[in-house]
Order: sequence, then structure tokens, then C-alpha cells
Amino acid sequence: MSVIEPQVATMGTSLPIDYDKRLMLFAGRANPELAHRISGKLGVDLGGVDLKTFSNGEVYCRYLESIRGADVFIVQPTCGNPYTGISANDALMELLVMIDAAVGASAHRVIAVAPWFGYSRQDKKSAPREPITARLVAHMLEAAGADRVLTMDLHAGQTQGFFTKPVDHMTALFMLTQYFTDLRLQDLVVVAPDAGRVKLNKKFASKIGAELAILDKERPAQQVAEIGYVIGDVRGKTAVLVDDIIDTAGTLKAAAETVLDEGASRIYAAATHGVFSGHAFENLSTVAFEEIVVTDTIPLPPGVPDNVRQLPCADLLTDSIRRIFTDDSVSDVFGGENQLF
Repeated sequence: MSVIEPQVATMGTSLPIDYDKRLMLFAGRANPELAHRISGKLGVDLGGVDLKTFSNGEVYCRYLESIRGADVFIVQPTCGNPYTGISANDALMELLVMIDAAVGASAHRVIAVAPWFGYSRQDKKSAPREPITARLVAHMLEAAGADRVLTMDLHAGQTQGFFTKPVDHMTALFMLTQYFTDLRLQDLVVVAPDAGRVKLNKKFASKIGAELAILDKERPAQQVAEIGYVIGDVRGKTAVLVDDIIDTAGTLKAAAETVLDEGASRIYAAATHGVFSGHAFENLSTVAFEEIVVTDTIPLPPGVPDNVRQLPCADLLTDSIRRIFTDDSVSDVFGGENQLF
């Protein structure tokens, strides 16, 4: 009886598939200017998409070209935009329907590029019977069909734990510290607005060669801040108040007044996200800030003061998008240091 020799497979450990991998970039109405800047740096035209809000307030989306088999990146921070007429909640709903439409159109992967992650401050219960809305938004994005999320400077890094899909967490820390390094300011002290931001501010101070001070802050009510005293020496120094968000600027105003009362000679402010809602500009006008530096994760509203500087984050996001598309390491953008904050 003849013996049949076993056949040894000669193929590799993966099955090669010959197809053209495609990256397609689309913009929602929350920050189309940022999407255009990313598009230019990627060398990819923005895809056509029909977005509208019906008279009853419902949001509509339709892609105007085939996206089958493509990696679809949707640039949509969940913020309002007074120029396109959408609110923060409209932006969130629009992102959800854009994700769902892409999934239904057989996209290979759908990546939500949301550098500003709305509801990020509602990441825990501060009082009985409150929702954890940041977790809800994470679940909504996943339920819509997002394969991963690209965001920047979450209010709390632990928000990534609300997702079961990958979250690429970028930080503007290096952009902001480079800006202040280039200013060549003397006698610098970085001031943390509260104990929760000490880790970020300590790293910020280390990067620009400054000392560190901390403010004692309490919140008697939502969007209300009371500053007690300064821990550290600010007298005669140039103070830089560093936070992740400037919203109504109530905290920033109270912090700046306290630092100036303690003898600081000049004061700057820096934050990743410039929300500037409510009476923000009125609050900022009461303090003689040299500059208030933010990034363009959120479009600036009308009437922005002359001392507000906006740094572009398109380079950072473009590099991250390119690495996601090519399955390269995203953390290498920061040498792995983006997980420290």
C-alpha cells in the first residue's frame, strides 16, 4: 500500500489580498475649517457629503460617492458652530448619523476624528441621580458603528475606559509648551487651577523650565469656581495658567485675579480647548491677560478678544490619521508620552 506524504503548506502566516486600500476624509459641520486643513496636509480631497438640518430639527446625511471598502475618517468635534448654525447636540447627532451611513455603505473602517469630545466633563457622578454622560456618548458612538475614535486631551484620561473600541488620545501639551518656549519669557511659574490638573501642569512646567504653583479651588455649583489661595511662590513672576478647557472662563478669571493679588507681574493662559461659551469674553476682559492661547479643536465664536491666540492642530491630527490608516504606531507621535496625562 502506498503512503501519501502529508502536504506542507508553503503560504505565510497571513493571506495576501490584492486590493487598493483607500483613505477617505469627510467633514461634518462642527469644524469644517479644521477638516480642510487636514485634507490639505494629507493630500486627499474632502469627500462629498450632503448634510442638512430639516425644519423640524432632524439631521440628515448622505455620502455623494461610493465609500465601499474604504477607511472613512469623519472630522467632527462635538461642538457647536455659530457659522454653520449647529449646536453641540446637533454635532453629536450628525456624527452618529455620518457613522451609521458609512457603516451602511460598506466602509471598511469608520474612524471618528473628534478632537473635542463633548460631555467629557460629565465623566462621573458628582451628586445622586446624575448621569455619566461621557460614558453614554462613548456607547452611542460604538452603537452607531465607529471602529475607533481619535480625540485630544480628554478632561480625564480614564474616559477611554468607557470604550471597548480603540481610542487614540492625542495631546496638545507639546504644541503649547513649544509656543511658550519660543516666547522666551523670564521668571516663569506655571499655575495649576486645581489639584486635578497638577500632573499636567507639572509636566508643562518641566517642559518650559518653570516653577510650579497650585490653586486651591472649590465648585459650590456647576460652572461656578471659588479660588481660596495659592500654594507656591508667584510674586514678581510671569504666571501661566494651564488647563484643558476654557468654557465660561469663570475659573480662569478667579484664578487670574488670585494670582495677580499674590503679586504676579504678568499673566498668560493656555488650554487645549477654547469653548468660550456664555459670558466667557466678558470674564476674560476683566483681567489683563497678556495672551490666552488655545488650539483650533473648536472654532472661535464671533467677538473673540485680540489677545486670544489659536494654534493649529492639523499637523498633529494629520500625522495620527496617516498612522491609523497605515496601521503604524500612533503613540510614536509623542514617543509614548501621551499616556502620561
